[in-house]
Amino acid sequence: MSGTAVHEKGRVRSALGWVAIAAAVAAFVAIIATLSFGAPSSRGGLDPESASEAGSLALAELLRDQGVEIVVARTRADAAGALDGSSTLVMADPFPLTDAAVDELIAPADRLVLLSSSSRLLRLLDIGENAAPPAADALEARCDVPEFARVGTIRPDRFFLPAEGVIGCFTADGAAGVLVDGGGAGRVTLVEGSALLSNEHLAENGNAALGLALLGQSDRIVWYVPSFADSDIEAQTPDTLAAMTPPWVTPAIVLLLLAGVVAGISRGQRFGPLVTETLPVTVRASETMHGRARLTAKAGDSAHAASALRDGALRRLAARLGLTARSTPEEIADAASDRLRIPRGSLHELLAGPLPPHDSDLVDTARRLAELEAAVDTAVHVERNTP
Repeated sequence: MSGTAVHEKGRVRSALGWVAIAAAVAAFVAIIATLSFGAPSSRGGLDPESASEAGSLALAELLRDQGVEIVVARTRADAAGALDGSSTLVMADPFPLTDAAVDELIAPADRLVLLSSSSRLLRLLDIGENAAPPAADALEARCDVPEFARVGTIRPDRFFLPAEGVIGCFTADGAAGVLVDGGGAGRVTLVEGSALLSNEHLAENGNAALGLALLGQSDRIVWYVPSFADSDIEAQTPDTLAAMTPPWVTPAIVLLLLAGVVAGISRGQRFGPLVTETLPVTVRASETMHGRARLTAKAGDSAHAASALRDGALRRLAARLGLTARSTPEEIADAASDRLRIPRGSLHELLAGPLPPHDSDLVDTARRLAELEAAVDTAVHVERNTP
């Protein structure tokens, strides 16, 4: 009955082992597939249809509540087709487009609002340059743009030095958080709004009012969301890991997986029940003693060697004097002094005192221990043979 139970337990363990191997292989394949075929996604950053922390769905809903029509375009062609003479073009930094494509895209827009900035945009639009952040924290508009008058305070993430003829708003120490170029048709407004106008920070300070002031001046806005899929720069188009991987990598991975499975099967196979074997080698106690002595001598540990000699002498003296194995060194020293009729102080120092730190002291201690054992043997022998 017990043999059957052991056999069943072994089968359960074997099955669990195979299940664990299969789960590990499946997890490895899933990770490889994710890395190989998962393409990066740019959706989310200031996307009017994204509810993520970096998206701007909250701002889009506020604009719709104000009666503003929002057309979301995810390609240049859609954005150009949706623009008319009274529409405002809204977009983040169009990083996947060439300079010519950016100029072509913004040309038909009545107004242009850029919600994120870059050095290239500043150069293309010629409205200013980057500036160091001022010491001030929360800033008011302090400019002649009417729609910013009731915004309140904001904390810009990036500052600019306005070019000649460009209005700088929310300024401190000559640096502006918002740039406005022109008025009416052809007006261009630029702000680093990645944090200010995102879903996560829109409710802070005057961020929501700033978004309405920037985008709520038109009845209709075309919100272009740049993406790598719409890029006209071939070198910037990202390849997936599968496309960049050499063709021999996949067969090599499959071969390694098969080799691992075969190795697991071969190593896990048993050819019979486990048996116990006795050790074929017997080591004599004297060889062990000599080996430990050589190790102690090589280490130069005189105190450890003296401790071993003293422990052995104490055990033998306790047995010869009729004491128990748990007797303390002091008790053994007292018993030996009584038998030998010698002062106890010297024996206490020998059996319970500090260990010798040097080889010369070790030799003297070994000699004294040997003489003590010989004297105790003689005294005990005389007592037993005296009528």
